[in-house]
Amino acid sequence: MLDFKINEDQCTQCGMCSKECPVLIINGKNGIPEIKEGKEKNCIKCQHCLAVCPTGALSIFGKNPNDSLLLNSEVPSADELERLIKTRRSVRRFKKEAVNPETINKLLQTAAYAPTGHNKNQVLLSVTDSKERLAEVRNLVYDTIKQLHSNGQLPEKLGMYGNFQQVWETKGIDVLFRDAPHLLIASAPQKNSNGVADGVISLSYFELLANSMGIGTLWNGFLKEVFEKVAPELKTKIGIPEDHSISYMMIFGYSAVKFSRSIQSEGLNLNRI
Repeated sequence: MLDFKINEDQCTQCGMCSKECPVLIINGKNGIPEIKEGKEKNCIKCQHCLAVCPTGALSIFGKNPNDSLLLNSEVPSADELERLIKTRRSVRRFKKEAVNPETINKLLQTAAYAPTGHNKNQVLLSVTDSKERLAEVRNLVYDTIKQLHSNGQLPEKLGMYGNFQQVWETKGIDVLFRDAPHLLIASAPQKNSNGVADGVISLSYFELLANSMGIGTLWNGFLKEVFEKVAPELKTKIGIPEDHSISYMMIFGYSAVKFSRSIQSEGLNLNRI
């Protein structure tokens, strides 16, 4: 049910909603916009009609246009955004200080605005919002690796993870989690052909905003391999649905190192068509 509604007192009959609709189901030629019976099923849930209405006269899916952010000049300049992207670094040393839950929630709520294929919005973000929760996950991961290694169930090609576990147990060196206070995992249903890409995009949105707040991030390929190849049962143990594929994993927290400048790119790989 689209719950498509028009406030006729506010509608100027400009026709912008019908012109912007990607699937052309809104009829704006006869005054007040409407969606003809039988066409609702073609809606792709993009909410472009709500976003483009200049007077906020249009509501869809029960969304109140007054709850939307208004577009104005308060956005980063191109130079500011370029600087943020170019100076982003992978962080592997974190302060012990945790990020407060309100800030984490702000980051997650913003990541929910990331685009998804067919507007399915099926990305699940799983987060440890305290150092204590991260410690529980860390212990679970290392204990699982230790058991697999002890039972001879750790494949030779994945033997380095046994080494990581031993280094953690004997020396307290945390190769997998880097002593970060927080973990973030993006996953989506396996049947969603766009799910993996959708999750990576969500994490990218999260990362850029986090970096603008002085919060460091690391895309954690080692940990992703643990959950996918070393011990897939870990996924459901931390609450990720069995039918989900992990898009990627990220650790984050306040950086213990201050970078002074950007790196210099090795160059652009470009094919002009």
